[in-house]
Amino acid sequence: MGRFDNKRMIITGAGSGIGKATAIKFASEGAHVACVDLRGAAETASEIGGSAFALECNVADASAVEKMTASAVNTLGGLDILANIAGIGHFKWSHEESPEDFDRILSVNLNGTFYCCRYALPHMLEAGGGIILNTASTAGLIGQPWSAAYCASKGGVVTLTRAMAYEYRNKNIRVAAVAPGGTKTNIVKSFTDLPKDADYSLMSKIMSPVPIADPSEIASAFAYIASDDGRFITGSILTIDGGIVC
Repeated sequence: MGRFDNKRMIITGAGSGIGKATAIKFASEGAHVACVDLRGAAETASEIGGSAFALECNVADASAVEKMTASAVNTLGGLDILANIAGIGHFKWSHEESPEDFDRILSVNLNGTFYCCRYALPHMLEAGGGIILNTASTAGLIGQPWSAAYCASKGGVVTLTRAMAYEYRNKNIRVAAVAPGGTKTNIVKSFTDLPKDADYSLMSKIMSPVPIADPSEIASAFAYIASDDGRFITGSILTIDGGIVC
């Protein structure tokens, strides 16, 4: 018997990294999973097999999220858990960051998280409860260099999580977030190239001597929060970062 037997779940960013690991983790414990991404979701669903299925969606597009959610819920027969894991980012001097890239990062990381919550919540309210799992970051808890857009987006996810947790705590809906530090994912690769004239010593603030996390470790944290053992967790931001934020 799995912890998530017959639980119905939507996971964004399921095509790779933490999202893929989370889809595999929950499915292995009995969940019926809708794998959502712009790329790679079909491969993840195929790897999982069983009741898993894929949906293509740009989470920065509210109308696309509304349609995706309706389709997923129709196939799943309801919704118990939402995991918002899709995210993007890069290193850039703030005085060189384009307004378009700033908007794009906030649109995916912050707006996309809200849109998915917005269209999932009515289904959870109708069902009498649910769980929302958001992906924050240490960047949303401390400032880090050359990451103004990413920090702003993840700081927004932190306070969005707390606001929704408080708003729906009397509705049997729990909302919490995991804040990873370095994790072996595609998004980390996008942060490998420092901008011109960057002082590498400033990187010490966001580096840990503990070996970088595997996506499966973050997935396990999400699973703990969503399980019965996490019953009393809502509004919390669980930091998994090798001691970066101490």
